[in-house]
Amino acid sequence: MPQLPDDLDAVAVRTWCSLALEALGRERAEIDAINVYPIADGDTGTNLYLTVESAAAAVEAVFAAHETGATAPATADAVRAMAHGALIGARGNSGTILAQLLRGMAGVLADGGDAAHLRLALTSAADAARHAVAHPVEGTVLTVAAEAAEAARGEDPDLRAVVNAAYEGARAALARTPEQLAVLGRAGVVDAGGRGLVAVLGALVETVTGQAPVRGPRTGPGKAPVPVDGGSVVGLPVGGTPVEGVTAGGLPAGGLSLEGPLDCPEDGGAGPAFEVIYLLEARDEQVARLRTRLDALGDSLVVVGGDGLWHVHVHVDDAGAAVEAGVEAGRPYRIRITHFATESGHDVRVQAEPAQRAVVVVVPGDGLAGLCTEAGATTVIARPGEPPASGELVEAIRRAHAREVVLLPNDAALRHTAAAAAEQARTEGVRVALVPTRAAVQGIAALAVHEPDRGFDEDVVAMTAAAGATRYAELAVAERQSWTMAGICQAGDILGLIDGDVAVIGSDVPHTARTVLDRMLAAGGELVTLVLGEDVPDSLADALEEHVREGHLAVDTVVYRGGHQRAPLLIGVE
Repeated sequence: MPQLPDDLDAVAVRTWCSLALEALGRERAEIDAINVYPIADGDTGTNLYLTVESAAAAVEAVFAAHETGATAPATADAVRAMAHGALIGARGNSGTILAQLLRGMAGVLADGGDAAHLRLALTSAADAARHAVAHPVEGTVLTVAAEAAEAARGEDPDLRAVVNAAYEGARAALARTPEQLAVLGRAGVVDAGGRGLVAVLGALVETVTGQAPVRGPRTGPGKAPVPVDGGSVVGLPVGGTPVEGVTAGGLPAGGLSLEGPLDCPEDGGAGPAFEVIYLLEARDEQVARLRTRLDALGDSLVVVGGDGLWHVHVHVDDAGAAVEAGVEAGRPYRIRITHFATESGHDVRVQAEPAQRAVVVVVPGDGLAGLCTEAGATTVIARPGEPPASGELVEAIRRAHAREVVLLPNDAALRHTAAAAAEQARTEGVRVALVPTRAAVQGIAALAVHEPDRGFDEDVVAMTAAAGATRYAELAVAERQSWTMAGICQAGDILGLIDGDVAVIGSDVPHTARTVLDRMLAAGGELVTLVLGEDVPDSLADALEEHVREGHLAVDTVVYRGGHQRAPLLIGVE
């Protein structure tokens, strides 16, 4: 039996995230089914699951990067990763509020994880979430969080007593939500977001005590039983379909594609026509002005985050204006717009016939996103420190709207995430083939030979072969002194990684790039692909092209601009 924690250290935080994800996975369909407020779009459980999935992935990344192996990472690193992961992966109104709750807790737990700190963390979380919502409403997850914090107050020094009190306080508050919010009472359900928070706190109880709390009866209080187990509440509208626009320099690349105009509300609709979500890099004073402007445009406004990175959620009729407000405030990206096009509980959008085949590709920067989009692929951007979750890949597969999809993850670390997304899409009737590309240049090679008119299996084999025949490398800057396959590097050294391993340690980018190219071409090759980062001058590409011409007469070179990506230079040789 595993030893139970005396405080919330990094290992306990990791366990909590894992158990919370499992709990939301079990209850996702039930929570979706009771989602009637603020929009009855049946996705609260899914949004909470995807938010926690992103938080859990960020914590796992901290453990994976911890080099000593003998000890766990610092608690502060784990809780901050949890909060950051939730922030960048937050979905919907409920997921955005949960991200702020976790951020509020992390700010206190970074200093300690004993009972006293947990009490303060729960209070900080409830206060932070309430302040993030433009117009707080009682009977929602905000009330559940506040009453959980209130129940946990006291002088008991035992951590188990605190988590149990918070959980029981949350359960009691959840049971009262239909009395506080009329729409819940009419539907005979409790608040969906609050139900999700109870599941997350239940996972915390299991983490600390070793025993999962007993679930209550699966009914809504005061009314008929709530349909669960994948069912839906009769009369609830069907949610809209998400579309994404990726920004470069604050502006959507290629515009925002959406079924229907961005500035036209649904006739006769009960609320705003669109949900707009984006991450925003901006200063505090800019965000304060943004809140005021978005509050005038719509409702369900939640702005969470801090330290220069924010997550914005709002329901509006004019989605274009909401995005423009973000552009004026700073740099919005990962823009996601959902169209609430419903009538009498049924989706009234006219769907085009699905294409026969599509390619979904993960790319490290805006420049390659544009290149792949021009080639007909659906793209997902993996920004530095922000790997996409499986839910984001599933959404991209849905957006591709095809019977057959080839998925190119372009990162060895994403293989399990991509496999989970492919499996989920298959349950929805999409034939998905996962080509195990480990780098963006392999994805480019695979996309170059893609032919949608030939047989699916034949196309997948050709793309897999092209990717496998492409060796890949990248340049990186060493953050600290470390042992590598090429020797000891110092902070600030330029590292040349070939096929994932450090092969060259240099003092500057041009010399290191030339050395890496020579080593790769020593084994042969016909084509060199160079992908330059945002701040890399064109002169480097010119110099490297000349170097290849002088030393390898039969080798061609192509150059692409990758935009804002982690590595200053990506190299492919095929």
